[in-house]
Amino acid sequence: MNHLTLINISSSSEEITMSSREIAELVESRHDDVKRSIQRLAEKGIISLPPLAEVKIQRERREETVSVYRFAGEQGKRDSIIVVAQLSPEFTARLVDRWQELESQNSKPKLPENYLDALKALVASEEQKQLAVAQRDEAVRTKAEIGTRREATAMATASVQTRKVNALEVQLDKSKQYSTIKRMERACHGQKFDWRLLKSVCQDLGIQPTDVYDQNYGTVRSYPAEAWMEAYAIDINNPNEI
Repeated sequence: MNHLTLINISSSSEEITMSSREIAELVESRHDDVKRSIQRLAEKGIISLPPLAEVKIQRERREETVSVYRFAGEQGKRDSIIVVAQLSPEFTARLVDRWQELESQNSKPKLPENYLDALKALVASEEQKQLAVAQRDEAVRTKAEIGTRREATAMATASVQTRKVNALEVQLDKSKQYSTIKRMERACHGQKFDWRLLKSVCQDLGIQPTDVYDQNYGTVRSYPAEAWMEAYAIDINNPNEI
């Protein structure tokens, strides 16, 4: 593994920080994948985009400078946990442990001088553990919510497509049962047909024509196949075979 130069403590504020490269090594992912995940989550407003920093790494026999995102403070800790929950939820505990390790190294704790101080230290430690668990649960909930939204969008898209297919199937089925005069004149190479005769046949047979969309007239009459067969001895599905 490449030697990693970590930025952990700011000299002015004693603020604990963690880089995106360290996160990549903790979750065993490519650094560029981690950076892209950070950018996507920031674009969606789920986390705050952390500042960039330059670190030096030793790659084989040469030193190299790379750009990393730098997570700092409680906000950075929360956001980094969300990033890991998005990438590899199984490594969330490892990240929390690393933050606690950094905090422990930076805190320089003193031994309690009395029972009350020891009790306060114990309470503070338990509060930190509960906060870490809550942050982890929030990160997992956020990822689940994102997945639910994606699933709902996919289902809605599929539903729209299904309705379109069903509507097309209905139209195709109707085209086998009904035909307009315009359609049959084209199919029969310009032969003319009288709508009055078709209407009269429909009345005699007790069947009804239907209205269909026409780009020129809005709607036109479409007559049942039985009427065409009775009036003109034409099979609307095979007009040239009669």
